[in-house]
Amino acid sequence: MTNGINTREMILEILLQINEEGEHSHIAIRNALSKYQFLPKQERAFVTRVCEGTLEYRIYIDYIINSFSKITVDKMKPPIREILRSAVYQLKFMDRVPDSAVCNEAVKLAQKKGFYNLKPFVNGVLRTVARQMDELEYPSREKNLVRHLSVRYSMPEPLVLRWLNVYGEEITEKMLADFLEEKSLTVRCRTYLNSVEETCESLRSQGVTVEDAPYLPYAKKISDFNHILALDAFIQGKIMVQDVSSMLVAEIASPSKGDYVIDLCAAPGGKSLHMGDKMEGFGTVDARDVSQYKVDLIEENIHRAGAINVQAKVKDATVFDVDSECQADIVLADVPCSGYGVIGKKPEIKYRSTAQKQEELVILQRNILDKAAEYVKPRGVLIFSTCTIAKEENEENMMWFMNNHPFKLESIDEYIPDELKSETTALGYLQLLPGVHGTDGFFIARFRRK
Repeated sequence: MTNGINTREMILEILLQINEEGEHSHIAIRNALSKYQFLPKQERAFVTRVCEGTLEYRIYIDYIINSFSKITVDKMKPPIREILRSAVYQLKFMDRVPDSAVCNEAVKLAQKKGFYNLKPFVNGVLRTVARQMDELEYPSREKNLVRHLSVRYSMPEPLVLRWLNVYGEEITEKMLADFLEEKSLTVRCRTYLNSVEETCESLRSQGVTVEDAPYLPYAKKISDFNHILALDAFIQGKIMVQDVSSMLVAEIASPSKGDYVIDLCAAPGGKSLHMGDKMEGFGTVDARDVSQYKVDLIEENIHRAGAINVQAKVKDATVFDVDSECQADIVLADVPCSGYGVIGKKPEIKYRSTAQKQEELVILQRNILDKAAEYVKPRGVLIFSTCTIAKEENEENMMWFMNNHPFKLESIDEYIPDELKSETTALGYLQLLPGVHGTDGFFIARFRRK
């Protein structure tokens, strides 16, 4: 308990925001922690871990609860459901908290929230889980592979089935396991006007652990710091938070110094700034996004980086901009997508996916690509990318684009490290898979206008 705020009550409020109100997990957690800035570091870490863990393992946790409760999880009142879920997460995955304390705190919280008559129910379920959880049998791999993988890795069955059909059992299981791995933060050390060595030295001098990320010499993984906003290298704009998969976009785009680049769905601006750095302050990168909020995010990063050749504008990528017709040497179209490649960072994505949403996204992507095609000069380059692993949004839309626009795929082998080269990269596209490539799931294709 801190200043009248109970950390478990905070966790309950955050989980209700995510699961009942549809808020994004990183936003709900960030807002709660900034509201209670006086919370000690240890309690902040506890809140973050329980919220993220309960969300990541929700299907697994629900399987445990349903095995010991007469009332199934989907029939429970939302506050009771989230109290039980977060308590079971602690029982199963957090040895430091004694089982008795987890049960007592959950019962107290149920009472505090007005569910006095459900105290015996919460107490009974949790004490039974604590006693018998290790003897519980899970769905058999042999009898039902989809159900087994769904419960074990907490992934909805339709997604498991889809990936098994596309990628096979071995790769699917690698991806599912990777989504649950705890990851270091990946940053791009800016090489324009900065030395990677000096940036790493600055980070280490503040106690940060710095490790090499795969594929790119300026990509690093950082850990053992309290808050990135307190790191000199971040404040001075020498590092940008960006996954390696996203850094490969600028490598594959390979801009020249005086180019005019349009980045259509640019927020928070990582790719735009990377392109600007690659052009060494020359040329112009037009970083566009649909709302003032998103443009503010880009401008914050432009300002921190001191980038003189990147400008942010509010523009809707689905609305044709006549002034941009045939103007750009390079257009980046990192289009809205299902986000399956970043489930490891945003676990709520997996619970919100539907076939209908995916169909709508495919149409939206085509709408944006139609406009993007018009902005590319003759012989100019279009880079199409997504942070998903869904063929409908990636390869199928790539083929659709080529069939409907005067563009051809162009090999990306000269822009990427040898270990990423394959039959598809020789053709002009790359599908990165979590757990296989050491990055987020990501798709990149390079087109040249005829």
